[in-house]
Amino acid sequence: MTSPSRRLPHVVTRADLALLVAPTYAAALSVDDEEAHERLSRALERPGVADLLYGALSVGLAEARGPKTTEDALLDKLSRGVQARRGRAKPAPDHPGLSAVLVRINLEIGLAPESMRAALETDKGRAVLDAGLAVLGRHLVKDLLK
Repeated sequence: MTSPSRRLPHVVTRADLALLVAPTYAAALSVDDEEAHERLSRALERPGVADLLYGALSVGLAEARGPKTTEDALLDKLSRGVQARRGRAKPAPDHPGLSAVLVRINLEIGLAPESMRAALETDKGRAVLDAGLAVLGRHLVKDLLK
């Protein structure tokens, strides 16, 4: 996973992350938007979850960055996208890895059995989680840079 820019948490705050990821969470787990937002807000209080989601955004940003685009220019464009679209995010497309991301989030707020943590810590579990984070990051960046 790509390490996040130091500016990224200032451009996309944890509150923004909760709003941006909530539609994916709500659609995948069949909960209403308010419940999804509340759960994500709680999960993002845990530093590990925020780090995972910032890493996912970093993957999406790295892939969206062209050869002549600077990191600062891309983050400035992302910032404008967050301001314009944060309340209108679309759910990410279905992907097996997204389930792993959502399990990881639910582990942090006590909604998934602890035995799932061991499954995510295996080589295969980490690979599926990383794939899901990459899909989520690409989706969020694409949605915000429109």
